[in-house]
Amino acid sequence: MAENLNGTVALITGASSGIGRATALRLSSAGASVAVVARRDDRLEKLAARVRTDGGTVLKITADLTDAAAAEAAIDRTVEEFGRLDTVVNAAGLMLNGPTEELTLRDWERMVDINLHGLMNVTKPALTHLVAAAEDSPRRIADLVNISSVAGRFAAASTAGYNASKFAVTAFSEALRQEFAQRHLRVSVIEPGRVDTELFDHREGSAEGFTAMFGQIDYLQPDDIAEAVSYIVQNPRHVAVNEIVIRPSEQA
Repeated sequence: MAENLNGTVALITGASSGIGRATALRLSSAGASVAVVARRDDRLEKLAARVRTDGGTVLKITADLTDAAAAEAAIDRTVEEFGRLDTVVNAAGLMLNGPTEELTLRDWERMVDINLHGLMNVTKPALTHLVAAAEDSPRRIADLVNISSVAGRFAAASTAGYNASKFAVTAFSEALRQEFAQRHLRVSVIEPGRVDTELFDHREGSAEGFTAMFGQIDYLQPDDIAEAVSYIVQNPRHVAVNEIVIRPSEQA
């Protein structure tokens, strides 16, 4: 049975759109106070207004998480505002897929900066607070949920840089899971297939390339992934969901 998140605090990155936004709304509806983090302040303001309208508690933090100092400041501000940190969902991401000869080295670097370094920049300062929450909260558990991709499990042509960043996220998550399991910090990774988000708009032609590869299918929605996050973090203390692969039913 799903546990409510009353009295807990969740920080969600990439919250200005897509999976991050849907996750913030979902965890807020379950009772968590949410800190929403992204670069686009105008969109964060609209999300914050929605959370408040729905009766939730929200802290808006505009930050570029590729800057380690900014990421640490986001964690510090959340703990200063709410007094604790029980859940972190790393949902910020960038995808610049296409023929390798057409991509630049900077394209690869940008994906690694956001998909991996940004995630690490948030995770490292959050760990102390998550472990503390697992020790003193009524639920006696804390959660770190990283959004990877099926591209973090299976390599494909024209996705080398994205594959590299997401394989790293999956490996990073599993290593942390093993290290912190005995301290009741659950570390989970979600690997979605094609989700209907702005991710495919980050480079012209990405959406068309996916369609050419898989055909016209009924995509997942951000709410589908948010529901998976909710399932992970609302499980009772003795249940740890380590990894979820979720695809559109028509995606082979």
